[in-house]
Amino acid sequence: LGKCLLSPIVLAAYAYNRSLSELGPGGRGEDEPGVLCQLFAFLMAFFGLAPTLLLLAMALECWLSLGHPYFYRRHLTRRLGAALAPAAAGLCALFCALPLLGFGAPMQYCPGTWCFIRMAGGGPSQLGFPVLYASLMGLLVLAIVACNVSSMRHLYGMARRQPRRGTPPAAAPRMEELDHLVLLGLMTVLFTVCSLPLIIRAYMGAFAADFNENADLSALRFLSVNSIVDPWVFIIFRTSVFRTFVRRVCRRL
Repeated sequence: LGKCLLSPIVLAAYAYNRSLSELGPGGRGEDEPGVLCQLFAFLMAFFGLAPTLLLLAMALECWLSLGHPYFYRRHLTRRLGAALAPAAAGLCALFCALPLLGFGAPMQYCPGTWCFIRMAGGGPSQLGFPVLYASLMGLLVLAIVACNVSSMRHLYGMARRQPRRGTPPAAAPRMEELDHLVLLGLMTVLFTVCSLPLIIRAYMGAFAADFNENADLSALRFLSVNSIVDPWVFIIFRTSVFRTFVRRVCRRL
């Protein structure tokens, strides 16, 4: 959804050979981003934060189902799961709309086809939001890693407690959770690698006054790579061939 909404804006800017501020109404340049640039900055912030929050919900569900099955069975229902996605999207939309209300400022980045929140060179009211955004992103990544590590510990304990019967291939535990865990682990690594440059640049711009537009642009590119690669990871590593490969590797280990 993020690529379908953002890519046409970038392609239109290249087609008309104009920046986003010039392409949309109300903009005159980098210092006065137009409506289109503000919308682009909001969508970039939203689709950087919302998938991370949904990944945290997936990691929490995996951790609760393995480590606290009675609590999971009693309190986590399908209705709650169906409500998580719109609730996470609503909270992220409200949070990412703060720059449009004055807390933070959208900024156009070179070569004029990117817009995001200003991460350096502004006042306290402008730099407070990127620091808050980066801190929230960092806490989400840490929570995801902690949940997945705990899930791995529970899976290892379950595998050791399982009685060994029959031939060695049959003795290997056939747990569907293992497939989900591998997928969550890969997605977590991807989120972490793609999110860390933006977190680092936000702190450097706010506290070290490091105004480096090329470095900020590289951080934004890392953030956008996640939404390109992540669907492919989900599609490829959910196939039966990959699940069979994972089980064979686990049996050998």
